[in-house]
Amino acid sequence: MSWLAMLAAGILATMVLVAALNAVTFPRLAAASPQRRPKVSILIPARDEAARICATLEGHVRTSCPAHEILVLDDHSTDDTAQQVAALAAQHLSIRLILGEPLPPGWGGKTWACDQLARQACGEVLVFTDADVEWLPEALPGVLALLENLPVDLLTVWPTQRTETWSERLVVPLMMFSICAYLPEIAVRKARFASLAAANGQCLVFRRGAYEQVGGHAAVRGEIIEDVALARRAKRQGLRLGMALGNGQIACRMYRGWREVLRGYAKNILAGHGGRPALLVVSTVMHLGLFVAPWIWLAVSAASGAWGPLWQPALLAGLGVAARALTAAVTGEPRSRALLMPLAVLLMTAIAGQALWWQLRYGGPEWKGRRIRNTRGRLQ
Repeated sequence: MSWLAMLAAGILATMVLVAALNAVTFPRLAAASPQRRPKVSILIPARDEAARICATLEGHVRTSCPAHEILVLDDHSTDDTAQQVAALAAQHLSIRLILGEPLPPGWGGKTWACDQLARQACGEVLVFTDADVEWLPEALPGVLALLENLPVDLLTVWPTQRTETWSERLVVPLMMFSICAYLPEIAVRKARFASLAAANGQCLVFRRGAYEQVGGHAAVRGEIIEDVALARRAKRQGLRLGMALGNGQIACRMYRGWREVLRGYAKNILAGHGGRPALLVVSTVMHLGLFVAPWIWLAVSAASGAWGPLWQPALLAGLGVAARALTAAVTGEPRSRALLMPLAVLLMTAIAGQALWWQLRYGGPEWKGRRIRNTRGRLQ
């Protein structure tokens, strides 16, 4: 076996081991009751969310552990998001509509919205969640119980991702693949290194003191991936960070169809590589080598007998399938989708190409009508 094939086998075997560890240790939301029920503020930034905001808010109202307040900030929507929230607020005293202030220079739209929400919240626990994230009635008490039992100062929950089209089924789960195959959950919770941090802005739960200690969203105002930046700041401050799986209690259909998948992932993928195009290119080539090249090698070898014995590409392809299947087991996906990993990587290659084109042509992506200028993962 060549040194390149041995390197690929070592990387894939490491992914398999990390995914297997996460399958055992990753906390999952479950029906539970916290020992105490602190005052909770649910904080929801919303921009053009009229299609789903009512269903989201009704889910929060139905919880078995009511929040003290549910604050929704309308971020200059062009649809009737604000009117729908106002109508529900007239029926439920816990819901309050906040009209967003103009976006200041140097701020991201979401970070500015979350900063305004936090300044008006009065809870001991601040729950930042998106307008398209669904919470079942037992989700909030389960979150509070995890906050107590782990115990942590900042908890991020990875919602169960609902996928309906094939582009969604292939690409959206790769977000959790990148966590489950590369990052041991127990290291995030136990180790002090800021590099061992991850977070998902779809659900971030802070103890208020921890939020203030890291400087809140104002401290990451210029970050494109503000959730990860907050998690890293928390670790640098010596705070405890935990991750959990939504386990169907917290769920989301993040994107609808290939166009939204392409634009949504291309918006963040370059920032996820530190805003460095060269690093994104290297990462893309590496994943093509790990998950696509072995299948090409196997097909050519089987068809013509060229490029050496079959066991080498078969081993690499098998390790790739095993890594993907284990992460599917962690998140509750059908394991059979692991066989489609090469196609998923090809779609991610197209997404990387879109991100690189946006960066070259416009200086960054456009999202919800705003151009995001990307300089080393920060707003320009």
